[in-house]
Amino acid sequence: MKTSIKLAYIGGGSKLWARVFMSDLACAQNLSGEIALYDIDLPAAERNAAIGRRINDDPATQSRFNYVVYEKLDDALKGADFVVISILPGTFKEMRSDVHAPEEYGIYQSVGDTVGPGGVLRAMRTVPIYEGFASAIASICPDAWVINFTNPMTICTKTLYDVFPSIKAFGCCHEVFHAQEFLCRVLKEERGISATRKEIYTDASGINHFTWITSAYYGGIDLLSLIPSFYNKYFEEGFYEYDDRFAFRYDPFAYGNKVKMDMYMRYGALGAAGDRHLAEFMPNTWYLKDPEWVKKWAFNLTSVDFRERQQAERIAETIEMAEGRKKFPVKKSAEEAVDLIKAILGYGTIVSNVNLPNVGQMPQMPKGAIVETNCVFSSGTVKPVVSEQLPPAVLALVMRNHLNIEACYEGIKKRDLKEIFASFVNQPLCSTLTVGQAEELFAKMCKNTRAYLEEYFDLSSL
Repeated sequence: MKTSIKLAYIGGGSKLWARVFMSDLACAQNLSGEIALYDIDLPAAERNAAIGRRINDDPATQSRFNYVVYEKLDDALKGADFVVISILPGTFKEMRSDVHAPEEYGIYQSVGDTVGPGGVLRAMRTVPIYEGFASAIASICPDAWVINFTNPMTICTKTLYDVFPSIKAFGCCHEVFHAQEFLCRVLKEERGISATRKEIYTDASGINHFTWITSAYYGGIDLLSLIPSFYNKYFEEGFYEYDDRFAFRYDPFAYGNKVKMDMYMRYGALGAAGDRHLAEFMPNTWYLKDPEWVKKWAFNLTSVDFRERQQAERIAETIEMAEGRKKFPVKKSAEEAVDLIKAILGYGTIVSNVNLPNVGQMPQMPKGAIVETNCVFSSGTVKPVVSEQLPPAVLALVMRNHLNIEACYEGIKKRDLKEIFASFVNQPLCSTLTVGQAEELFAKMCKNTRAYLEEYFDLSSL
């Protein structure tokens, strides 16, 4: 059972995720080794390394690591047992176009990082970068376990396996955790029973951010059967799963689960992502028709202005923590990545939802498709669990989005703008556009973000 590891963190200058991950590592027992931080923003990585060293001095810390910043990716990867990838492909300038340029055409996006117009453009920037990551891992640390956090999750994971088929990679996403918390609230409201999400069983399957729970139990209680009654009581006002059920009125990332409940009542399966993500996989007139319509559905359009303000606050906080002017709170988060690492190292067994190529865990989906299901993590293995079948209507929704992702990936791989556009115009969020409008928007968004595209695509035809 290995206790000393080297973990390479690509995107080690992260303003939030790296800190969460470092804190979780510090709370894990029996581990030590090196955390190799690599980022194109070298000062940001240096600040996280400084925070890491301060974490080591904290009396609450149980596992201590040597935090080292590397200027070259190859050096960071050398000898790595694990590789974590968490990057922002582009800047907020590019994200501003992803999210807000479509609004000129009546297309609104609550996130804009997975599907829809924003998801396609983000994928165009991300896939070429991930091709490089996969090639580097294949040549330098081919036996390392690779954990991806970057969105669009499905297409990132697809790229890693396409470039390096024998890679040991999986994509981690916490959206299903939120649905499990929601089910715990349903249980509390309907039966008066308090439970944690780890005490309930859920069968989840689909594609990332469009995963569906087909069965859920607490002991012998069928949790999905409680939703119609809960719906009748709370649908109109909305019900966020955490402490303040009305947090969506002031928190841009909160939601009232009205989309989730509406979809359950229509399809008999529960969307397992937050409403902000689920809405983007459906035709734009359903939940994202316009800002007022979004308010009716009790979620929010997260603006890039807000994200920029939040980022500035996080950078300022990171600097304070790195310099010791603000204490970093060492505590375990609700994320499971470190738990999964420990299970792979042999410290117990854990079941969690992750993204992997389909080898039969979703029999209704094509082999090789990147799907999200439960998997069993134990000593040196990650084994997918065969999921229950999705209802036919849900499968149709999932399949449309899956095929769009496949078409988008193939177009990017070939650097073929025509193929990419075929995916773009078929996005459910583009349902109200004419083909001419979609062509105009696609060209505009490509040109807005050309600084990250010109190296790979011939934009002169647009």
